[in-house]
Amino acid sequence: MSAVTTSTKEMLDSPVLKSAIRKAAFRLMPMLVILYVVSFLDRTNVGFAEAALGADKGVSAGAFALGAGIFFIGYAIFEIPSNLLLKKVGAKVWLARIAITWGIVSACFAFVQGETSFVILRFLLGVTEAGLFPGVIMYLAEWFPNKVRVQMFAIFYLAQPFSQMIGNPLSGWLINIGDQLPGVRGWQVMFFTEGILAVLAGVAAFFFLINGPEKAKFLNVDEKFALKEIMTQEDTVKDETGPRGVFAAMRNGRVWYFTLIYFCLQIAVYGVTFFLPQQVSSLTGQKVGLAVGLLIAVPWFFGIFSCYLIGRAANTVAKRRMFGTVLFVSTGVCILGSAWAGTNHQPVLGLIFITLAVCSFLAVGPVVWAYPTAFLAGSAAAAGIGLINSLGNLGGFVAPILRTAVNSATADPTGSAGVYALGILPFLAAAMMYGTRAFRNKADDLLDK
Repeated sequence: MSAVTTSTKEMLDSPVLKSAIRKAAFRLMPMLVILYVVSFLDRTNVGFAEAALGADKGVSAGAFALGAGIFFIGYAIFEIPSNLLLKKVGAKVWLARIAITWGIVSACFAFVQGETSFVILRFLLGVTEAGLFPGVIMYLAEWFPNKVRVQMFAIFYLAQPFSQMIGNPLSGWLINIGDQLPGVRGWQVMFFTEGILAVLAGVAAFFFLINGPEKAKFLNVDEKFALKEIMTQEDTVKDETGPRGVFAAMRNGRVWYFTLIYFCLQIAVYGVTFFLPQQVSSLTGQKVGLAVGLLIAVPWFFGIFSCYLIGRAANTVAKRRMFGTVLFVSTGVCILGSAWAGTNHQPVLGLIFITLAVCSFLAVGPVVWAYPTAFLAGSAAAAGIGLINSLGNLGGFVAPILRTAVNSATADPTGSAGVYALGILPFLAAAMMYGTRAFRNKADDLLDK
């Protein structure tokens, strides 16, 4: 075993470093989870307003699909610039700014007047939220060593099930309450209330986040040194084996490889998430509201456990490759199964398949992000992570349009044909995850020792 590897293993086993990691996780992770909870809620709550926007403001199915997806165009355009600015001004200020501005835009959905204003606001929501997710990924890569990074990513990803488990019933409840108030509609109350929650979360983030371990008053001198030492060693390895600089990262083949994997993942995530209220409503025969919101919470509840447990277990390269491959296969199979259940009017089986699909794609996300953060550092990390997330997230633009187009072309009254179309790409991602064995480098050697 080399001296560098021995030193790395000794540092990872150090009680001082473990104490620093525990303190950092306890201080930072709750605030980051809250930010992503309101972020995911504000980008997906539009599914609860689909029917009402059509009835009240004349937003057609095509315009809704365009609006649902155009969010990711604004998101993609401003993602890399936002990440570079975060690197320049610090996460404390920039993540707070992102949350406050997107919260204001989200609240403005209460005043939508038709298709044009709806589409414009969805685009602006993507612009203002751009940089949050990759910024947090980059932020966590600066705080936590590779060995525990998937676990931290998994904790961050818990925001998705928490958002849907808590947020879907909340959205349904706000719609029900709002419909009983004079002069407003339920969907208006939902958008405005949940937008203000994002603004409050942004204000809180400014006071809770810290720009790097060296500025953390909650760490003692030894803990700061231990954390800085292991992160410096990992960054040295990244500089030796990975791209250097913005343009080198954007030309790097591995960056584009993981961009395609992430694109396939986002096709699955948003293909399911955007239409989940309507799909569950169709399966159960119930109107979208509190009851449907409670049913939707079930898959996300189980997703909490799959995400966290696999995040803890995926602590070597071999395990990450194995989990990633199996989970992508499971995602594809379960999406196809939910479509079959819809076609054959099997609501219980449909909900089971949806639950398993959610458990699979939630758990695989942190595993995917472990790879690029293992070889990207500095400005290359800002650009590379931003590129992967921005272009990968275009899957969220493609998914609703693809699903709507297939349903329209097939005239499928159950909407299952579009779901079948979305269930194919996860199998490509599974093959590519298995192919990551070709990317082994020095950073992987340090991780496995």
